Amino acid sequence: MTSCSEIDRRIAAAQQAVMAETARLHAEFGRARAELKYDGTRVTAVDIAISESIQRAITAQFPEDQFFSEELAVTDQPIPVTAPYCWVLDPIDGTNNYANGIPYVSISLALLHDGVPIYGVIYDMARRVLMHGGPGRGLWDDGRAARVSTEPPHSNSLIGFHSPVEKVYAAEGKRLIEQFKIRGLGSSALHLAYAAVGHLEGVVEHNNRIWDVAAAAALIVEGGGELHYLTSAPFPMKEFWLKSPRVQYVAGNAAMCARLHEILGR
Repeated sequence: MTSCSEIDRRIAAAQQAVMAETARLHAEFGRARAELKYDGTRVTAVDIAISESIQRAITAQFPEDQFFSEELAVTDQPIPVTAPYCWVLDPIDGTNNYANGIPYVSISLALLHDGVPIYGVIYDMARRVLMHGGPGRGLWDDGRAARVSTEPPHSNSLIGFHSPVEKVYAAEGKRLIEQFKIRGLGSSALHLAYAAVGHLEGVVEHNNRIWDVAAAAALIVEGGGELHYLTSAPFPMKEFWLKSPRVQYVAGNAAMCARLHEILGR
């Protein structure tokens, strides 16, 4: 059985650790040089610095927890999740945006218990606000209580969607574009978090990894929304691996999820 005080301490530490990195994030915005990683994605020195700083802050207070980040060293095999509490960090979600001076960027930190996200903390650089929450603990957008949009699907619904890496899904993208207004922000965490707090009506993602979705998954559940995985559900997380398969999903209110399934045909 989990202790509320244990969770509350971790939530406070998460918010403090993320907010402590916002000055660094803004200072190097549009200036940091991006380099290619092993998987073709980009990284800057700021990604690494934020990852290391947040890891130090969290592990200093909770040495018994496991800490995972997109910017950890690549391992040949997955790392088993063995601790009751673990953390999943994306230090800069939207590195391409960040390096090119486009402000749709986030720091995304998730707290998991027994492999399930129980709280998410996401700093939205574009609006300079913190979104945070988790099941049974409320959901806040810049200090205000927030919820998923209750609007039924319609032709002007705003859907967060990025072009699929695998072109086999191009036909699905075409059908979405024909049905809705599309927003491709360049930050998957922001897409799902914006749906959680009502700025977008829905999300379709083909390209996520577990660090893209972990924090915002906790937000959308508390916001009254639904998250339907089109691939194997990543939670409860049993292991962490930078080479893990992509996570695909649809999200929004119940009616929106049903409509997205209908359009995608799966």
